[in-house]
Formats: sequence, C-alpha cells, structure tokens
Amino acid sequence: MAGNFVLIPQYLTTVFIVSIFLVGLSDQGTTFFPPKDIADKFRNDPETLKLASTDYGHIVHEIPSTVFHPTSANEIATLVKSAFNSSVPIKIAARGHGHSVRGQAMSRNGVVINMTALNDLDHLRKAGSRISVSRSPSLGFYADVGGEQLWIDVLQTTLTHGLAPVSWTDYLYLTVGGTLSNAGISGQTFRFGPQISNVHEMDVITGKGDFVTCSAKVNSELYYAVLGGLGQFGIITRARIALEPAPKRVKWLRILYTNFSQFSKDQERLISSNNGRSTTSSHKNYGFDYVEGSLLLNQGPPDLSFYPKPDQPRISSLVTKYGIVFCLEVAKYYGDHTAPITVDKELEVLLKGLGFVPGFKFVKDVAVVDFLNRVASEEQGLRSKGLWDIPHPWLNIFIPKSRILEFESAVFGHMILKENIPAGLVLIYPTNRNKWNDKMSAVIPEEDVFYVVSMLRSSGNNNWEEFDAQNKLILKLCVRMGIKFKLYLSHYETQEDWRNHFGLKWATFQDRKAQFDPKHILAPGQKIFN
Repeated sequence: MAGNFVLIPQYLTTVFIVSIFLVGLSDQGTTFFPPKDIADKFRNDPETLKLASTDYGHIVHEIPSTVFHPTSANEIATLVKSAFNSSVPIKIAARGHGHSVRGQAMSRNGVVINMTALNDLDHLRKAGSRISVSRSPSLGFYADVGGEQLWIDVLQTTLTHGLAPVSWTDYLYLTVGGTLSNAGISGQTFRFGPQISNVHEMDVITGKGDFVTCSAKVNSELYYAVLGGLGQFGIITRARIALEPAPKRVKWLRILYTNFSQFSKDQERLISSNNGRSTTSSHKNYGFDYVEGSLLLNQGPPDLSFYPKPDQPRISSLVTKYGIVFCLEVAKYYGDHTAPITVDKELEVLLKGLGFVPGFKFVKDVAVVDFLNRVASEEQGLRSKGLWDIPHPWLNIFIPKSRILEFESAVFGHMILKENIPAGLVLIYPTNRNKWNDKMSAVIPEEDVFYVVSMLRSSGNNNWEEFDAQNKLILKLCVRMGIKFKLYLSHYETQEDWRNHFGLKWATFQDRKAQFDPKHILAPGQKIFN
C-alpha cells in the first residue's frame, strides 16, 4: 500500500546498535532512509502510535507507521524535504493538540509529526520561549508564536504585557497552527474577523521541504494559501499575531428569547453597529465585543449553571413551555479606568429596543481571562464524568442570512422540536463577510452576513453513526431547499464534494497544491487529493 515504508536510521548509539527500524513495507518493496541528523526522532511504540491514531472526534482511527518528535522547525523541514526527494510515497500529517473530529491530523501508514514536541521543556531551556511579544512602527504590538503553541498560553503570556489578540475560538486549548489552518472563529469574528484575518506573517514548511517566511507582501501566494488551507500547502511553525491593549474585565450577558425571528433580528442589529475595531486603550468602544447565541432545549435538564440559582426554576419553566428558548450571549470589555457604572450605562443604550423576554436578562462581571477561558470549566466537568473522550459527531455549517429563517424552521422547529432529535449543544450567531479576506483558502457564503450554526453533539461509542446520519440528513435538506451553505471544519468523502465545497476557489486551490505540495505529501487525513 502506498505510504508504507521501511525506515532505516543511519546512526549508532552507545546503548543500541540499530540496523533496521521497521515501520512498514511499501508495495514497491523500497526503503526510506531518513537523514542521519533526524533518525533518532522517530517513535513507533504502541502508546505513541495509539495517541496519533485518534483525535477528539473519536470517530476516525488511522494508525501511522511512525511518529516524528522534532525539536526544531529545521528538523521538520529536513523530514519533509527527504520525503519529497524519496521515491517512496510518504504521507505526513502535522498533529497539534489532536482536537480535530474527523481524522484530519492523521496519516494512515505514514508519518505523524508531534508538533507539541517543539514545546518540550528540555528544548525550551535551550532554545527559549516559543511565544515572544514585540512592537514595530508599522505593525504595532504583535506576538511571534510557535505553531504548536496553545491559544491559552498565548493569552496568558501576552496578558503579562498588558496585551492580547483580539480574535479567539471558544475553546483555547487548541494550537495556533491548527486554528489558522481552518479559520479560527468565535463571537468576536463579526468585529475583528476570524483568527486568519489577524496574522501579519508566518514561517511555513511547504510540501517540498522549503522553509519560507510569508506575509501579504512577501511570498503572498503561500501566505494566502496556508491561511484556511486545511494543512494542504505547508506546516505553520511560526505565526506573527496582531495584539492590542488587553481589557481587564468583561460584562458578560445572556438574554433569553422565545421567538427566533426577533432573536436573529437583534443579533444582526448588534453586529451591524460594531463594524469598527475595538479601542480598549481609550475606552471609546461603543459596541459589543462578542456576540453569540445558543439554544436551551427541552431535551433533559438544560445547563443553567450560568444563571443565578433563584432564577433557574423560571428559566426551566420557560424552556418546558416553548420547547426551545434562544439565548443571546454578548460581552462588553472594559479596562481599569472605566467605572463599572459607566459600562452599565453603555449596556443600557446597546440593549435598548431589543425584543427579549422581559425579566430574562442576566449579567456577570468577570475577569477577561475567565471569560475567554470559559469552556475550561465545562471541560473539567465533562472529564470528571467520563464524557470528554467519547465520539463527537459534530456539524459546523455556515448559512446565508437570507435563508436562516427557513433553516431554523426546518431544522430547529421540525427536526429537533417536533421529531425530538437530540441536538446537544447548539450555537448560532451571525458574522460579517467583510471581515474575511477572499484571497485566503477559507470558503464562506457569498452574502454579506452569514450565520455560524454548530451542533456539538457527543455520543456513546455505539451510536455516533446515528447522529452522523442525522447530520447528513440536515445537509441533504439544505441541498433540497437550495440553501448555499458551506461547511466549517469540513469533512467530505469524495473529491467531487470538495470541488463543490470550494466552488470558484477550487481551481486556485488545485494550482496552489501543485505549486507548494506537488507530491501530495501533506495532510492526507483531509482526504482532498488522495
């Protein structure tokens, strides 16, 4: 089978004399000889292979032949270049925190690069931190961050300088390289754009093994290809992330609706009045910094931990009465020099005229790190119940604004409410197309405003296929209704599906693949070109 190979390390140690490190046999019966200076970085013990053969989704399982543990970007470049120059067909996948859900970071019978090895403590003692904050006249403040770094570590490091990135994901224990290979979205996206819109520069190792620094001005074709490129064109080893003065605290609100039309109308109003960038340093921030939404469903006890305990019974009664309650979630940042009472007055102005259920507005005042890292406590709770390392048949879909009412009626109103299909955690919120750069590989609907809809379901090991079938049914329904949706964190079975996904960008995507990874070495788990 193509991708299997014999790995022959060309080195001797004082402990072992190794002649052949067996990884697999290719169908050509040929052998792959890694360069001597990286030959001791491969591991194929059962535990290492097991970890690299699964991910957060726990749906796809692909066993690699070996796992590469680099200590520098140069070692990654050496590996990829040797694979490119080899006559043996070798596939290589970069794996960060393993939070993909469909095997996107796997490489069956190939090589998985453990990117987190770059963060090994012994290595850091010698090479120094992989997160550094600087300032330049042209860029302002920025952070140079290793692609293997977690966003939570980026946040904690930059906050020590009074700074922070402006665009986030809801969950921060994801690697920088992983989110930039997709887009990186959350409730800040409508205002600041996805994370890929906040990157000045990157170091990338292409599928030829070339180490390239790229930006919008230098090697721009690679820069735009890699951002949202699903790992197809290169491995991100460093990203230069835009920073701004960090807020200190957050007014965090959840507001309840029983009418989806009013709920979506108010969401769209809030994101339309927030098109300017935040100016937290001068506190002239007249809009919300974060807008999301979710569903409270009458499918078992809803999670009401955010709300005051005395209010939880009447919220439960509202959910029971209507079956679905729509939760508008917004956040307003402020700093040390802004009095909470001043922020409260700004909130009054922003909330004036919204059509939520009277008496169902709930506010918390929290530190910014507690807000941005809010999912961590949920993770701890799920882990304690054994509900974290289980299958996650997720569906993430972008829906054009013009069709969101029809989608809601068909999926939420009919499938979920009337047919009582378990929905799990459902997020729904609009964002602005003008905050995305169309030169990048990421694809989104054509309309100026589109909705992010995420059905984040978990299942037992034996019934995830039932949920997956329901996801496919939702997509077929969208096709039948003529809704021009786009999947996020995409997963397709055929190249024809991928061609339809990329649409007008497909030809460019193919051209970039031919230019930067002509042997189709990188990211085989996406199953786009193999």
